[in-house]
Amino acid sequence: MIDFEYHNPTSLDEVFGLLDQYGEDARVMAGGTALVIQMKQRLVQPSHVVGLRRVGNLNTIESTSEGVRIGALCTQRQIENSPIVGGELPLLADTFRKVATPRIRNMATIGGGLVNGDPNQDPPPALIALGASAVMTSKDGDRVVSLEDLFIDYYETDVQPGEVLTSVLVPQAPAGSGSVYLKFLPRTADDYGTVTVAAVVSREQDGTCKDARIVLGSVGVTPVRATQAEDALRGKPLTDENIRAAAALVKDAVDPLEDFRGSAEYKTEMAEVFARRAVEQAIELIPSGPAGS
Repeated sequence: MIDFEYHNPTSLDEVFGLLDQYGEDARVMAGGTALVIQMKQRLVQPSHVVGLRRVGNLNTIESTSEGVRIGALCTQRQIENSPIVGGELPLLADTFRKVATPRIRNMATIGGGLVNGDPNQDPPPALIALGASAVMTSKDGDRVVSLEDLFIDYYETDVQPGEVLTSVLVPQAPAGSGSVYLKFLPRTADDYGTVTVAAVVSREQDGTCKDARIVLGSVGVTPVRATQAEDALRGKPLTDENIRAAAALVKDAVDPLEDFRGSAEYKTEMAEVFARRAVEQAIELIPSGPAGS
């Protein structure tokens, strides 16, 4: 690993001062699980690393009128076990439970993972399906970015110079909706998925689809929202035929990279299969009664 100077500020003002001072030679570190590996592999070579661990108010989870606000330094394990997340956003709790191993989840943070921009991560599809947004903070104030727009390219995100991701705001799932996160794992449970899918589906009282959000991971250089498949479901009866027809459109939305988890062709086929399964399982989880029938 290259030599670098580690800074341990106790406030965001100190962080912004260090970023101003060292510019492109500085990298912000939250949990460090991604950055340390990249530094060991010499993919990034910062001369200055600015740690966030001592900065206050970045590791809390609270329920607000806008949804659940999750501090950027909250670990994946903390989110997985949070009573607030489990009660208000069960899809998110289940998704974080499927990330790697408890050892990784105890260190990795939600903010660090998102800023890293890895399209194979588990949380982004579920967060995007739920309509989450990231709060980017700089010395000039806050900028709110939809997570759907945060990811630009492979390991590239819309984080501007001098900005720090400080929190993630996740709206509650629509009333009368069902949601699920599926992870296709042909190897080991702690690996990235060959294909992952998050689906949030709600329906009208007459049984037609009110809304659907389908987001896939590991099938492109960024998480992929299958908007054509969503449009094909809205306003239609949630029949097996309609679900299969919508899932078939997913193949046109994805553009997977070939790797040891599967060929591009195989991942494309599995994207359709798991999108269909995700929609079917989300429908099964729609609450019974007036709001969900």
